[in-house]
Amino acid sequence: MAPQSIISLTDLVKTFPVGNGEFTALNRVNLTIDVGEFTGLVGPSGSGKTTLLNIIGSLDCPTQGEAHVLGKSVSTLTAREAAELRNNHIGFIFQSYNLLPVYTVFENVEFALLLQGIPTAKRRTMVMEALEWVGLTDKEKSKPSQLSGGESQRVAIARAMVKKPAIVLADEPSANLDAANSHHILQTMVKLNEQLKTTFIFATHDEKVMQYLRRIIHLQDGAIVRDETIGEG
Repeated sequence: MAPQSIISLTDLVKTFPVGNGEFTALNRVNLTIDVGEFTGLVGPSGSGKTTLLNIIGSLDCPTQGEAHVLGKSVSTLTAREAAELRNNHIGFIFQSYNLLPVYTVFENVEFALLLQGIPTAKRRTMVMEALEWVGLTDKEKSKPSQLSGGESQRVAIARAMVKKPAIVLADEPSANLDAANSHHILQTMVKLNEQLKTTFIFATHDEKVMQYLRRIIHLQDGAIVRDETIGEG
């Protein structure tokens, strides 16, 4: 892999059993993503976007081909090694927020750090920094039920970013948000991408998200049909 390459996918195939046959979710995907990219996987439902994100995030393995993420082959990782890769280097943002309802905003963001065994004082500093990034330091003691949709998604971003991961995978992050909140969320992610050089990869078919992307990878029937770089500014 090239020095700046953070993700390299070679002849990637993913099939799922369906009845007596199989469904090909990914069909010979070849893709390289470099450090600090702000990229979207775009295509209709069923085009393979989420399947591709799951393999990049080491939540699933390819049926054929190679997926190298941060220098590691996803196919050869043990369950424990895959979990360590996710816990230490990859952040996830989902459309459904997935906040723990009994925990405060602070505790929801802190949860990612508990898995790493970081001392209490350092955890607090890191959590408050992440909440400052998303403008929610005043909500640290609130429960998810007390938040708006936009605030909940900002907590999810803080939770994904608190460990300063190399990669953030965002699956339809604006699906449950109105236009104003969508733009706020995306502007926050652009800022974090620029400040921390975090690589962001979105799965989306939302035009609002596409306005912010610097590279758009079009998927159809599990294959890349177009890969375009968007001009700066």
